[in-house]
Amino acid sequence: MNLTIIETGEIPEPLRHRFVPYADMFGQMFARAGRPVATQTIAVHRGDPLPEPQTLDAVLITGSPAGVYDPLPWLDPLRDFIRAAYAADLPMLGICFGHQIIADALGGEVRKSEKGWGMGRHAYRVVGAPGFLPGVGESVSILCSHQDQVIVPPAEAEVFLASPFTPNDGLAYRNGRVVTLQPHPEFADDYAIALADLRRGRAPDAVVDAALASFTTPSDSPAMGRWLADWLIAAAAQKSPQASRP
Repeated sequence: MNLTIIETGEIPEPLRHRFVPYADMFGQMFARAGRPVATQTIAVHRGDPLPEPQTLDAVLITGSPAGVYDPLPWLDPLRDFIRAAYAADLPMLGICFGHQIIADALGGEVRKSEKGWGMGRHAYRVVGAPGFLPGVGESVSILCSHQDQVIVPPAEAEVFLASPFTPNDGLAYRNGRVVTLQPHPEFADDYAIALADLRRGRAPDAVVDAALASFTTPSDSPAMGRWLADWLIAAAAQKSPQASRP
């Protein structure tokens, strides 16, 4: 599988000398999980053109400081790409902003939540028994950093991760080819700690303090990275009947 990573934003400028870009974080996540994959990066926020979905094996859409409601010139072309990719049964994984823009493009509702900032390691209840999460328990604990949320999922999506703070945290789409998550399994703890510290002044101190305290909770990100890698590899290996049509 050759994974196309659609990068939709940069890490904050004060942290760039210490941490790798978002696309590289995913490469590291898959490598840590023992599932290294070949990747190519398309920086759509910097004007890189989007390819035809039919030419790709699988796609991952990253997080971003942008919101789906922002007046940015690259958002509508990305929505068009997502709709075309969904119609072509291209395997897609969306994380944070990727989760939100896929939901937005396919008919869901996304906005800045009145609940405010979600930061630190949150616990999410596993809804049902998703086949791509073999052996998962009743909940998973993964890092998050966001204000926006998917408020209403698309009709094609089913919730598989939920919490009181983020009811639509994980979505699996009914075509079996799209999985999206609000949290960040690709974030290492040191980056998430630095990011939480950077939010101080923008987010309430109590929220930042609670986020930093949450790092004592054991992380399920390594397992989630392995599950997502296995799902992407398997999905890319399955030749879609629709995608194979001339």
